[in-house]
Amino acid sequence: MTTTAGRVRVAGPVLHPRVCAAVTSVSCAVHVWVAVSGHHGAWLAVLMVAVAAVCVPCALHIWRHSRVAALHQVTASAVAMAALHTVLLLGTGGAGHAHGGGPASYPADTSGDAQLLLVIALEMATALLAATLVARLRDGAGPTAAAQGTSPRQVWRSSLHS
Repeated sequence: MTTTAGRVRVAGPVLHPRVCAAVTSVSCAVHVWVAVSGHHGAWLAVLMVAVAAVCVPCALHIWRHSRVAALHQVTASAVAMAALHTVLLLGTGGAGHAHGGGPASYPADTSGDAQLLLVIALEMATALLAATLVARLRDGAGPTAAAQGTSPRQVWRSSLHS
C-alpha cells in the first residue's frame, strides 16, 4: 500500500512494535546504567553489559520488521530475568529471621527491594508487550493468508525462519 507521497505504508501494527522495541531498549539501557554505576561486582557488570549487547539487535529487528524470532527471544529473556530477579528479591526476604545464638529477629535490609520490584515490572512489561505482539502478528496473518491459500500456521512458521 502506498501513500499519496509515494511512500510504502507498512502493513500490520506499527505502534505496538515501536513500543515493544522502546521498552526493550530501555531495559538494555538500565542494564548498562546499573553495570556502570558500580553497585555490583566486576563480573556482574560484564554480564549485564553482555545481556544488553545481546538484546540490542532484537530491539532493532522488532523496531524495523517485527521479527517473530526476535520477539520470542525477548519474551524468553524477559521472563527469565524476571524470574531471576524475583528469586533475588525473595532471597533477601528471610534476612530478618535467625536461629542458633543470634537475635530472634532483626529488621531486614529492604533498601533495594523497591528498585528490584521496578526492574521486575519492567521485565514483565517487556515480556507482555513482546508476547502480545506475537499474538497480534499471528492473528493478523489469518485473512491475508486465507486469501492466498496459505494457512496462518504456515505463515507463522515461515516467519520464524526469516
